[in-house]
Amino acid sequence: IRRETDYHRYNSYRGVVGETFENVLGRDFAADGPWQKMGTDVTEFRCSFGRAYLAPVYDFGSREIVAHSISMHPDLAQQEEMLAMLAEAKPAWSEPIMQMDMGWQYQHAEFVAALKGMGVVQSMSRKGNCLDNACTEGMFGHLKDEFLRGRDWDTFEEFKADLEDYIHHWNNVRRQVKLKGLTPVEFREQALREAA
Repeated sequence: IRRETDYHRYNSYRGVVGETFENVLGRDFAADGPWQKMGTDVTEFRCSFGRAYLAPVYDFGSREIVAHSISMHPDLAQQEEMLAMLAEAKPAWSEPIMQMDMGWQYQHAEFVAALKGMGVVQSMSRKGNCLDNACTEGMFGHLKDEFLRGRDWDTFEEFKADLEDYIHHWNNVRRQVKLKGLTPVEFREQALREAA
């Protein structure tokens, strides 16, 4: 049973500091397959060594974490690392919609230009409305319940290695009922084969 905890302490909102976008998805997170609808956000982990931040791209269709960056600082460099991984993973034919909040990094000119260059449509939650990004927030909740609860790390390097292992587990080992018992990677591969 998932317990209610204060997972949402990190807040990247600094007002309108760049370009903002309309809420294209409007809480319609359902996707027929992979690489259609995605979400991103930043979540914070507090450990003995200090704080760490995860910035993932989560595919709503396959429930796969398709790109991510783990850092001690929620800065533009973290977003650039995540975007580079996304660019490498994204099929050329796909033009997904990506849901995000109105955090400063998602309004930044470099972030906006990178997504536009990849053919990704930005969709922004309304200010102060976490339900607009509920699918990504739900993934964070599961991840923290399964990976973080009752654990601590003395160094960032150990934490990062363990979280990388968990993300691999999430994508390649962890079977999901909503994916008919498949892992996210198995579901993505099967969906793309059937679409070909």
